[in-house]
Amino acid sequence: MGTRCGIVSPYSPILPLNNGKASAHEAFHFWGRCERMPESLIAIGDALPYLLRGSLVTLIVVVGAMALGLVLGVPLAMGQVYGHWALRRAIAVYVWFFRGIPLLVFLFLFYFGLCTALDINLSAFTVAIIVLGLISSAYQSQIFRGAILSLPEGQLKAARALGMSDIKAITVIILPQALRLSVPGWSNEYSILLKDSAVTYALGVAEIMARAHFVATRTYQQLPLYFAAGMIFLILTWMGTKSLRLLEEKVRIPGYGSSPQLAAESFDP
Repeated sequence: MGTRCGIVSPYSPILPLNNGKASAHEAFHFWGRCERMPESLIAIGDALPYLLRGSLVTLIVVVGAMALGLVLGVPLAMGQVYGHWALRRAIAVYVWFFRGIPLLVFLFLFYFGLCTALDINLSAFTVAIIVLGLISSAYQSQIFRGAILSLPEGQLKAARALGMSDIKAITVIILPQALRLSVPGWSNEYSILLKDSAVTYALGVAEIMARAHFVATRTYQQLPLYFAAGMIFLILTWMGTKSLRLLEEKVRIPGYGSSPQLAAESFDP
């Protein structure tokens, strides 16, 4: 661990080295630059590679949670629309349960409670994906349910008239359209999951917020480092929503949802 410009930093050497030694000329210019550079910028520059590695962990958690939410959310939506009344009631309770309890409580409940009680050895990283995925499945199921209900009822009746079974008609006709109509909702779900992923640092997941907190407690540069973490979250949010907006325009069903002109006029920096 070295000291750079008066800031303790585990990420950089004390001085730029020349074959293991710093010359007097290099040291003079190095400290001269440091005196003119704010300590906050130095702290951000030193910690930025470390924070960016945490952004990869954050993205894996978010993508994994969205994938799990998709796998669970589609059957939940189908059961809530086309299932027996008892199944619809059970799914409604599931959605109410996972939407009604705070994320931090679920993280502690699964990691410190269930894993300990059932003697299951799961890492904090795995628990974070599972918990975020289960919560996301409750929200995604409602996105898919709304997309299914927005389709004309005559499509299913026409499929029956052609001799198709309900299962085939739903999987071949209804579901592909519903998934395409759900893309705008995924943009919102991605933003929510990305921001919620910061809470997983409470379990020790080495994501952006955990790394920013780790460096800030050692350099005493809380303001610039937490600001840098916020900017990374902001950039990741913009990149994800922009990508989903492009996907939305590509798979948009003519006559459904907002028109391209209205989509272009929406706030999208």
